[in-house]
Amino acid sequence: MSASRRDLLLGAAATATALAASPARATPTLAELQEQQYEPDPLKLVGEQVLHEYPENATALGLDKGQRAGLKSLLNYRSLEDVAQHGQGARYRLDILKRGAWSGSTNALDLEVTKTAHELAVEGYKFPYGDVAVLNLEQAYRNTPYAVSQGTGAFAEVPDLLDSHHQIDTKADAEAYLARLKAFAVCLDGESERLRHDAGLGVIAPDFILDKTLAQLLAFRGTAPKDWGLVTSLAKRAAAKGLGDYEGAAHDIAVKEIGPAIDRQLVVLTALRAKATHDAGAWKLPDGEAYYAWALRAGTTTNLKPEEVHQLGLDQVKSLNAEMDILLKAQGLTQGSVGARLNALGSDPKYLFPDTDAGRAQLLAYLNGLIADMRPRLPRAFATLKPGKLVIKRVPPAIQDGMPNGYGGAGSLDGSQPGAYYINLKTTAIWPKFALPTLTYHEGIPGHVWQGEYSYNLPLIRSLLSFNAYTEGWALYAEQLGDELGCYDHDPLGRLGYLQSIQFRACRLVVDTGIHAKRWTREQATHWFAENNGTTEQHVQSEVDRYCSWPGQACGYKIGHSEINRLRAKAKSAMGARFDLRTFDDAMVKSGAVPLTLLEQVADRYITGRS
Repeated sequence: MSASRRDLLLGAAATATALAASPARATPTLAELQEQQYEPDPLKLVGEQVLHEYPENATALGLDKGQRAGLKSLLNYRSLEDVAQHGQGARYRLDILKRGAWSGSTNALDLEVTKTAHELAVEGYKFPYGDVAVLNLEQAYRNTPYAVSQGTGAFAEVPDLLDSHHQIDTKADAEAYLARLKAFAVCLDGESERLRHDAGLGVIAPDFILDKTLAQLLAFRGTAPKDWGLVTSLAKRAAAKGLGDYEGAAHDIAVKEIGPAIDRQLVVLTALRAKATHDAGAWKLPDGEAYYAWALRAGTTTNLKPEEVHQLGLDQVKSLNAEMDILLKAQGLTQGSVGARLNALGSDPKYLFPDTDAGRAQLLAYLNGLIADMRPRLPRAFATLKPGKLVIKRVPPAIQDGMPNGYGGAGSLDGSQPGAYYINLKTTAIWPKFALPTLTYHEGIPGHVWQGEYSYNLPLIRSLLSFNAYTEGWALYAEQLGDELGCYDHDPLGRLGYLQSIQFRACRLVVDTGIHAKRWTREQATHWFAENNGTTEQHVQSEVDRYCSWPGQACGYKIGHSEINRLRAKAKSAMGARFDLRTFDDAMVKSGAVPLTLLEQVADRYITGRS
């Protein structure tokens, strides 16, 4: 038995009590996983424990069956005790990852990626507030100092998990859904406990964030439980499979357990709203400067300082403005700033879909057409092709006020569930037609949905780890591929929309650091963003509010995109005629998500023919 394996199995006993302390859900220790016949490779054991700590990911990946079927009844609970257990588990695994005598068969990149993720998480757990999401695949894109906000928390995340990912084919599946409904109420109460605790430390979300959050929860509570998607989703799907009537049981849990838990959370949030200030940035938090420095590291997986990121954003906004100015003049738009001209173009009714249900249906049909047009172009950019299973959905109206304007991700490992690309259609007025192609390549193909499918050939722990700067950087690079594959050859406005999108991400570098390091107000950030990018203040406002809740996350996009392009230029220079875009892109996606600090190793192996 290797030293690393022996340490894993013997050392696990020391943390068994803490890791299994929750009366509702016990996370297996590494030793217990070994006893369950999981393979003895230490990285596999680490992967299994991370999967058990965040059981929603087993469902999202289609792994909640067979030996792992018990995970289908569970959720990641969210109390202070649960957060402490996650922190302790991360610290223990990091110790093993650092001191283990790893066998020669262990892939060095897999080890370094896993170690880096745990280092980021452990550093985040030093702050006694908020939510460290680094090791939780479904939420790994964001960390937040607030246990509940307009786009984060059980109320925003659990219903979609149950409706979109929890498959119902058997009575056991339906019973597991009911168990998760009960767990949902536990999650809400756990978050309420943390809200009170964090407020005692001086951590309260800004007033405008709490206003949005309260409005969403009140709207949710204002709907009769019998009409909640939580109830109807189970009832309809179970009936369609001939499994019986589950509506009554689901409704009973909704009325007796979930509704009261929401009411209790409303009481807490209302009390916090009375104490909230309008201060938007992380600088106001306990040890806020250090918190933002960590959040920026987690969001970019670099060691860039806020001032460096801010200046980088200003420089790139200026460069992209010059390029867009040429295209705008070619359209006869010569007067005013680039931002003002873009705003006028984007507000022109001839480029907008009707703000009606019929108009939303037309918009969704247009997005599906863009995907169909992209598919035959992909062999020019990739030597290894994936199915790219994808459905395009509207963000559920119940949570649309607090959610991003677009987001997406790959489907399950077994291919039973397609990837999803969500677009926020609260209003179609923020979506001029020329802005939609680049968004679709970003969220769908060859962006998030496409890239995610490559990660499923990797070891489990690598499929469970995602890094914001890599995944968002790739998705922005996917927008660039849309341009390079000729999607805008006969669509100059579409190319303008693409450049505006790239500049949008450069603006984020300025605004995120402005809010959290330079003490910009919400209004200052919104005005600067809208003025420089030419998007409406209505569009930008939800973006700015998101940055206030997820410090550092918004910076990952452009930082990651710039790094991929730097490495592509390096490969071209080093390889000369040997360089092939298809095999370079393959190397980038087949490596899986990695911190930017490790991505150059992937490129170097490609250059030397070792990928």
